[in-house]
Amino acid sequence: MLTEIEKVLPSEIEKRSFEIIAEELGDKQLIPGTESIVKRCIHTSADFDYADNLIFSENVVEKALKAIRGGASIVTDTQMGKSGDQLKNVLPAMVERYNCFMSDDDVAQAAKRNKTTRAAASMDKAAKLGEQVIFAIGNAPTALVRLYELIKEEKIAPELVIAVPVGFVNVVQSKELILSLENTPYIVARGRKGGSNIAACICNALLYMGDGGKRE
Repeated sequence: MLTEIEKVLPSEIEKRSFEIIAEELGDKQLIPGTESIVKRCIHTSADFDYADNLIFSENVVEKALKAIRGGASIVTDTQMGKSGDQLKNVLPAMVERYNCFMSDDDVAQAAKRNKTTRAAASMDKAAKLGEQVIFAIGNAPTALVRLYELIKEEKIAPELVIAVPVGFVNVVQSKELILSLENTPYIVARGRKGGSNIAACICNALLYMGDGGKRE
């Protein structure tokens, strides 16, 4: 039997969605300051596991917001992750600071020359930017592995690593590498779950917060 359809105005759908999320979370205790990130991931995926599997390093939200307000660039591993962010509606100045190098010719050539993935090669390119960088990785474990190596080699010091690739091959292991870093701020979706949509919505949440927005 079908349940009764709830009548909600189009303009109220998002608001009602977050009300339902709050209702279903009940008295679940989230880390103070991370609530909007967790709720937005649940809103994007309809998966309440994110209330438990999102791991935040100490004071990471505060550090991320400081980096965003200080002009940090965002580097992602998919064009989908880049387009998924509502930059024009949130913080227009971020548009020029949002990068995905996966389709660049020099990245493709470097990957072929070094027999690596484009995702790994794109991390090498990002390491040469010479500026503050936030990494949002939602697809490629090889990007996380290479990023971990670059951090350990002290070739880059990210302002934040959003480590949320989805899948089965080396996904869990690559995330655990990021979790082992002691001096790198991170937000990690522990386990197999994640995706470019999750990486984008975490960026969205931070950008809304950094812009003083009133969204969840």
